[in-house]
Amino acid sequence: MRKILCAIMMMISTSAYAGSLWNDNTNWFADARPGKVGDIVTVLVDERTDASDESDMSVTKNANLSVNDGTGLLNFIRGLTLGANNSSTGNGSIERTHSATATLACLVTEVLPNGNLVIEGTRDVRTSDEVLQLMLIGVVRPQDVNSDNQISSRLVANAEISVKGRGIISRTQKPGIITQILQTVF
Repeated sequence: MRKILCAIMMMISTSAYAGSLWNDNTNWFADARPGKVGDIVTVLVDERTDASDESDMSVTKNANLSVNDGTGLLNFIRGLTLGANNSSTGNGSIERTHSATATLACLVTEVLPNGNLVIEGTRDVRTSDEVLQLMLIGVVRPQDVNSDNQISSRLVANAEISVKGRGIISRTQKPGIITQILQTVF
């Protein structure tokens, strides 16, 4: 009896410490897709924009003013004719190319009534005295997230992607205060 009681006590004490190989929270038949606030979605940012704009302008202005000889008390005024011709032409061209490639982990901040997810994420990269901040806000469909919990930035609706720099390089690229004032006035 004593041996049986000791065996039962050993089984109870070892089973309290033994861990199961089976995880009850694992779903073997479905992918773990994000679906609630706080879930993480990895966004593969691969954006490229090419924009060009051209414009031509031509303005011509003519003005003529003439005064006839004076009569009566104003007979001292002689014929006066003024004329002005103003012509200006111009053209301009702007070409811009931007690209951003990164991997950004975003948090689900809101689940919309239709099941879509509002995501938001930020990444700061520091190099020497420069800080680049990549920020993304947008809406994704859970079914667009792949089995690795990743989604391309091209599938993010209402995407707001910004890259901002702070540091020595950013300060030197920014025009001075006098240049900014002159650009505002003219």
